[in-house]
This record gives sequence, C-alpha cells and structure tokens, in this order.
Amino acid sequence: MDFVNTTIERSSVQLTKADFESDQMVKWCPGCGAHAILAAVERVFPKIGYRKENFCMVSGIGCSSRFPYYVNTYGIHGIHGRAAAIASGVKIGSPPCPAMRKRCST
Repeated sequence: MDFVNTTIERSSVQLTKADFESDQMVKWCPGCGAHAILAAVERVFPKIGYRKENFCMVSGIGCSSRFPYYVNTYGIHGIHGRAAAIASGVKIGSPPCPAMRKRCST
C-alpha cells in the first residue's frame, strides 16, 4: 500500500476487523449508506497495519456523525461545522496520528 505512512508506529500484532468493531449498537436506519462505509473502514484499517492507538475518528453532528462511537479507536464527536478544526488540532497535537474526518451528510 503506497499510501501508508511508514513513520507511523506499526502494530506488533496482526490486527483484524474484529479489533476495530465497537461494542456500541449501530443506530442508523436500515439501508443507510453509512453502514457500507463503516464496514469498509473496519475491513481496511487492519490492512493499513497501524496500532489502534494511532487512529482518531473525528465527526460533527447528525446521524452519520456517530461514526466515532462505532469504530474501536480514539474518537471525537464534535460540534456542528468544527470537525475539520478538531481534526487539525488532533494532527498538530499528535503528528503521528492520522486523523480521519467523517463529513456530516445530514
């Protein structure tokens, strides 16, 4: 994977999809596209190979923005319109942490 940053600490054990699955009940409507995005994230994160502690999910408000609750990593459920600013703060405060921002679609 060419997009993987080699300076970020790698996991010493092989992580699986189950390592990124949260114990929280997903409260999205059936048929919502966010289910497919969540499944893709849970499938791709182990392949990237970073430690779980090196991921941080950041979101704003709305149904789709409950994303940080549904991924077993660090996460921040911020306020409306501030996800980009919060993700920037995470990146500045912890440069090795690849902050991923989930755009509010509601």
